[in-house]
Amino acid sequence: MERIANMMSIAGAAILGGGVFLNTFFYTVDAGHRAVIFDKAFGGVKETISGEGMHFYIPFLQKPIICEIRSQPKTITSVTGTRDLQQVEISCRVLFRPVEEFLPSIYNNLGANYDEKILPSLVNEVLKTEIAKHDALQLLAQRERISSEIKEEITQRARGFRLTLDDVAITHLGFGKEFSKAIEMKQVAQQDAERQKFIVQKNEEEKKAIIIRSEGESEAAELISEAVKKYGDALVEVRRIDAAKTIVETLAKSPNITWVPSTGGNLLNLKTF
Repeated sequence: MERIANMMSIAGAAILGGGVFLNTFFYTVDAGHRAVIFDKAFGGVKETISGEGMHFYIPFLQKPIICEIRSQPKTITSVTGTRDLQQVEISCRVLFRPVEEFLPSIYNNLGANYDEKILPSLVNEVLKTEIAKHDALQLLAQRERISSEIKEEITQRARGFRLTLDDVAITHLGFGKEFSKAIEMKQVAQQDAERQKFIVQKNEEEKKAIIIRSEGESEAAELISEAVKKYGDALVEVRRIDAAKTIVETLAKSPNITWVPSTGGNLLNLKTF
């Protein structure tokens, strides 16, 4: 039993030693990452790029630098002015990643926080330059086109720093209080103008309807006058009879109407009190 215990102790020590050896002389690169080696003996970052998996290095002389190559988001906000001197607050979100084959150069020249050294100043400069080319109303009316111009300029400038931008989007566009109030007043004025335009059109249509109705009545009067001249009072008598018939039919439907014959006589056999 003692011999078995000693063997187990030796195996455990060997495993522990192996683990320490692996941790000391090997490093692991996870998915979506790459690694470059900073070599103290030969100075600077080596040109070799390590992919996913386990890799050997010399402790104390070499240091692995793990780099993420997946797209990462960053939002930069800038306050600038338009061509007509309106103050604008604009936010731009970029999805960036380093160009893999240039990782040694990026880390050798800029370090691990390369994005903080490049993107804020680059994006701010482009935003200020592009926004200054347009009036405030153009930013509102042509936002999609201006956003496309900003995206193209930022993407092109980032290539010079060995960065790939997968997406550039304007996420916020805000104006000063005075301009916002002026826009609101303009919208109200436009609504009032549209309302007045509708009222004018309505009045014109009503006038046209009155004219058409008057013309119709005038034509009807002329036709009646011509008929009277041609047929005498017979037409008037027919119209009078038609009117009387209509009145009688209307009154007959009323429960409060009692018809009394024109010939005398007792209509109701009622006793007097």
